[in-house]
Amino acid sequence: MVYRHAMNKLRLGVPKGSLQESTIRLFGKAGYKITVSSRSYMPAINDEEIECLMFRAQEIARYVERGVLDCGLTGKDWIMENAADVMEVEDLIYSKATSQAYRWVLAVPENSEIRTVGDLEGKRIATELVNATKRFLERHGVSAEVEYSWGATEIKAPQLVDAIVEGTETGASLRAHNLRIVDTVCESTTKLVANRGAWADPWKQEKIQVLSMLLKGALEAESKVGLKMNAPRANLEEITQLLPALHAPTISNQTDCEWVAIEVVIDEEVVRDIIPRLRKAGAQGIIEYPLNKVIY
Repeated sequence: MVYRHAMNKLRLGVPKGSLQESTIRLFGKAGYKITVSSRSYMPAINDEEIECLMFRAQEIARYVERGVLDCGLTGKDWIMENAADVMEVEDLIYSKATSQAYRWVLAVPENSEIRTVGDLEGKRIATELVNATKRFLERHGVSAEVEYSWGATEIKAPQLVDAIVEGTETGASLRAHNLRIVDTVCESTTKLVANRGAWADPWKQEKIQVLSMLLKGALEAESKVGLKMNAPRANLEEITQLLPALHAPTISNQTDCEWVAIEVVIDEEVVRDIIPRLRKAGAQGIIEYPLNKVIY
């Protein structure tokens, strides 16, 4: 048993705002129950070795770099925007609504004459992602004015600016505002990041690594299910050939030597097609069940 001093605490940054709900749900699947009070920026968590602090995702990388937080979850976009010197421990591909990478795109009104990045020379752009946008323009050799947008960015073109750089998952909101995507400035996924000093501390590093493993396992489990069934031993080869398992299926003997029990973990999207084929091949008592974590 590894001895843990009673004073050891890991200060964890939880993103407030658009990522809040999906982050708390992911932590719940990983075994960490986070309870948020509307009047507090210090959520409760069912791990006495972790102290949660809640900040906007835009701020977390900066606070991790400074050591205010030992680790936290934020987007790759905000690490770039703040040029934060942090350890990127794990890539967690989830966002507020989907499991897709979040994109920051350059968009203009549908009737705009701007067709390429080069057409932005001398133009004005509004965005929350000011520094990353400036670096993007520099890489393309374009000189344009980039102003910070405090919100409602999508309605600012063309009345106030020529173009915007805005984050999107599906592009639906941009289309609804009659905006056309010209280019992608950057892609972003949620990152578990750590302060370099905290990472040098053996206890904190181990705690962060365990947290990383469980969060990754919870995320992996979201697209998979477990499948159990009974099968005639005579049909075993035919049935197992139908199963695209994570690894080889687990096969157990039953008291009736003519039958075996089979258990597998498979992608949820293929289950509806496989179950009828399994049944036709002789499998019985087929049970599908959800998973909380899959640890590779």
